[in-house]
Amino acid sequence: MKPTIKLKRVYEEPEKSDGIRILVDRLWPRGMTKEKAALDLWLKDIAPSNELRKWFAHDPAKWAGFRERYREELAGNPEPVATLARELKKGTVTLLYGARDQQHNEAQVLKEWIQKA
Repeated sequence: MKPTIKLKRVYEEPEKSDGIRILVDRLWPRGMTKEKAALDLWLKDIAPSNELRKWFAHDPAKWAGFRERYREELAGNPEPVATLARELKKGTVTLLYGARDQQHNEAQVLKEWIQKA
């Protein structure tokens, strides 16, 4: 059975159905308190590198390049990936992100990558 992975903006209200809530951004979301975020884990080391994040700058025209480069970073970053894999064994996981664009963000790439692994 494949684990259930959900994606959600960290600014949306937490729900019981979220399961384990993991923030996958390198930077803490603007204006968000720890209480309101209701995180179980902040995996900032699984996020894209600062260089990649700045290069991408949430530009949909760079999406294909971003996906490819981020997957390369994930392949070379086994420790936080293993941490995420352990959390997935516990049940539903919701990957939280701060980006406004719900289609072009690191959580999308991370979910695809995990499901293929």
